[in-house]
Amino acid sequence: MNIKLGINAYGKNAVNLSKIIRHADHHEFRQVSVNVALEGDFDTAHTLGDNSKILPTDTQKNTVYALAKEHFTGTIEEFGLYLANHFITNNPQVSKARIEILEHAWQRMAFDGAAHTHSFTGGSAEKRRTLVIQTAAGAQVSSGLQDLLLLKTTDSAFENYIKDQYTVLKETSDRILATKCEAMWEYTTTDLDFEATYQKIRTSLLHTFAHHKSLSVQQTLYAIGEQILLDNEVVKEVSLIMPNKHHIPFNLEQFGMENKNEVFIATDEPFGYITGTVVRE
Repeated sequence: MNIKLGINAYGKNAVNLSKIIRHADHHEFRQVSVNVALEGDFDTAHTLGDNSKILPTDTQKNTVYALAKEHFTGTIEEFGLYLANHFITNNPQVSKARIEILEHAWQRMAFDGAAHTHSFTGGSAEKRRTLVIQTAAGAQVSSGLQDLLLLKTTDSAFENYIKDQYTVLKETSDRILATKCEAMWEYTTTDLDFEATYQKIRTSLLHTFAHHKSLSVQQTLYAIGEQILLDNEVVKEVSLIMPNKHHIPFNLEQFGMENKNEVFIATDEPFGYITGTVVRE
């Protein structure tokens, strides 16, 4: 019987990095978490315990901090590309570098309409993310967001679904649609303005959610992905996760009152879990 090592990788996860970017008249505060994963010629490390081709994960961690000083001055996509290229260029045994970065939002405080120069408040739960994968053939960048809370109080329905002996859910033509959205899109190039493109895509996502007359979460998910592709030629595909954060009308009839879609029970679990990827043909 022949036995061999299959696909493998190693790296450093959750490299938590904070950085102050000092401008002449104000500071930026950036907080990210970086994951590094390397693939390559590491067979003998597994089969013989030979570490001669292993770049220690502690060194990978230190590299993230050291390179952040000069090269984390813009978008997380740009920093991810620089990190991936560094690991590929300086380690011939590495065939693929995978860099994943998650950014936490901080906002400058404002007083009397003016932003404070160096004080911040924690932003929303929403986080920006990117994934950079580089090989000898080149680099590929995907970007996205997660934990984006979205809610609309109308223009959402759920009707004409399967009903069997276990179905008690009532049809509704007017309900709350709420979700904690996660989105990831793949770019067709690395030569673009990542900041402007990200903001354009995020705005498209929000606009579609707000204005789409939803017949189901699935339909809204597709509409969001479709609009992002229509608006952005540099996007190859969009993957979305949209859990349905249920808001159940509370029974006021037991108190002799009518609930006209005004009072709800918000439930965290269990919840509907809807995913999908929209691609160009």
